[in-house]
Amino acid sequence: MKIIPAIDLIDGKCVRLAEGDYNTKQIYADNPLDMALWFEKEGVKKLHLVDLDGAKAKKVINWEVISAIRSNTDLEIDFGGGVQSDADIEKLFHAGVKQVTGGSIAVKNKPLFKSWVAKYGAEKIILGADARNGKIAISGWEEDSGLDIIEFIAEYYAIGIREIICTDVAKDGMLMGPSLELYQSLIQEFPEIRLIASGGVTTISDVEKLAKMGVFGAIIGKALYEKAITFNELKPFL
Repeated sequence: MKIIPAIDLIDGKCVRLAEGDYNTKQIYADNPLDMALWFEKEGVKKLHLVDLDGAKAKKVINWEVISAIRSNTDLEIDFGGGVQSDADIEKLFHAGVKQVTGGSIAVKNKPLFKSWVAKYGAEKIILGADARNGKIAISGWEEDSGLDIIEFIAEYYAIGIREIICTDVAKDGMLMGPSLELYQSLIQEFPEIRLIASGGVTTISDVEKLAKMGVFGAIIGKALYEKAITFNELKPFL
C-alpha cells in the first residue's frame, strides 16, 4: 500500500482543516516545500497536493508552490483543487504534475471531465469521491451535490477510471480513524478499483487495517504533522 502524505494549501502555506471547515485553519508550515523535502527524505515517493484556495476560486491559485516542489524534489504530485478548465489541466501537466484529481468538475461538468479521461488517459486522472453521509460533497466540501457515492463512482468506472480518492469529510482532520466500512463497501462494489483512503488516518493500526483490506493507498496529513504516526512506524510501507 502506498503512503501518500498530504499538503493542503491556503495563501501559499501548508495548512490543515477540520471537516473541511475553512474557519478551523491551522498553519503547519509557512513554506510547503519544507514539508515536501521532509517527506522525500523519509522515503516518500508520492505527494497529494491540494489547492484549497483553488477549490474556492474554481481555478488553480498556488502555482508558485507547485513549481517550487517540482523544481526541488522528485516527488510524484497528485494535484487537486480548482482544476476546472482545459487551460489549467494542460498547464498542470506541462508543469510536471503526475496526476490530476477531479471532484467538483466531475459533478458539475461531466462532459469536460470525461474529455480529460479521453485525452490524457485514465491513468493520469484520479476521481475525487469526497463524501458526507454517503453523498458527494463538492466546492471545497462546502456544497452537497446530493449524488450517491456508489452511483457517482460507477459512471466513471464504466469509462475506465480506476484510481479513486475517497475522503469521508466528517473524518478529515479529526484524528478519529478512517471510514473502514465505506472503503470495504467500495472495494466490494468495484473489484478493480485502486482506492486511496483519505481522512481520519490516525494511528499505525489504521494504516495496517487499510492495507489488510486491500486499499491501494492511504493519504495521511494531520497525523503526520501532529506525530500521531511517525515515519519510523511507516517504514514497512515505504
